[in-house]
Amino acid sequence: MSDPMENTPPPMDSAPPPMTSGIPEDERMWAMFAHLSALLGGLLTSAFGGWGTFIGPLVIWLVKKDTMPFVDSQGKEALNFNITIAIIMVALTVFSIVTLGIGLLIAVPVMIIVGIGALVLIIIASMKAKDGIGYRYPMTLRLVK
Repeated sequence: MSDPMENTPPPMDSAPPPMTSGIPEDERMWAMFAHLSALLGGLLTSAFGGWGTFIGPLVIWLVKKDTMPFVDSQGKEALNFNITIAIIMVALTVFSIVTLGIGLLIAVPVMIIVGIGALVLIIIASMKAKDGIGYRYPMTLRLVK
């Protein structure tokens, strides 16, 4: 008699093949750093309203834009988004000053909401960049082309 195991096909590997985007790992890492560097810039300038979120993405974009196309595109995205965030924070600060502090009742909650939203979007963009997937931030002024 024949062995029933003889006719059984070999087990298939259930894991999908690893996803590769074709973008070199160092380029993906620098793109991820362009997004995450905004958090450092915001932290360093937090005593002044956190307007410095665009400094890190600006530096990385200026240094790497000519040699790494993915960093060029993602650096511009991070830079545009964080310039938009800086404009919002400065506008809310000016609003608070002009209203002699009464505007703080509106500005502080809005700043907190904008800050939490920015944090979430920066983390999402960083994870996408690490995987080699371009990310476009929503509701962003496209000032740097």
